[in-house]
Amino acid sequence: MLKRIHHIAIICSDYEKSKMFYTTILGLQILEETWRAERQSYKLDLALHGNYVIELFSFPSPPQRPSRPEATGLRHLAFEVENLPNVIMMLHNQGVIAEPIRIDEITGKQFTFIADPDNLPIELYEQ
Repeated sequence: MLKRIHHIAIICSDYEKSKMFYTTILGLQILEETWRAERQSYKLDLALHGNYVIELFSFPSPPQRPSRPEATGLRHLAFEVENLPNVIMMLHNQGVIAEPIRIDEITGKQFTFIADPDNLPIELYEQ
């Protein structure tokens, strides 16, 4: 029935700030950017290594998303990385602060969390 995850949709409060975060800092590629005048909204389709993964939306005055304490619903977005300490250093140089590295008690792998401009938790998981 299901084949794979098609995309993840994110609503941001500051479109230009979030666009810069996901493209310039995280390195996702823009597939298509659409201004939807009737909704006063942008829709930005983003890819990771050519694979469509995120729809970034802007809407006028969206409500805040509760991040902490953790709320019911989508918990976080996770990206696989090759060298977590190097990725943390590169992000730090861009002004993005990571939580301390933790070890997954089940897999023994390293991971950490950063936050996007709207405080959406993003996990970086080393493979």
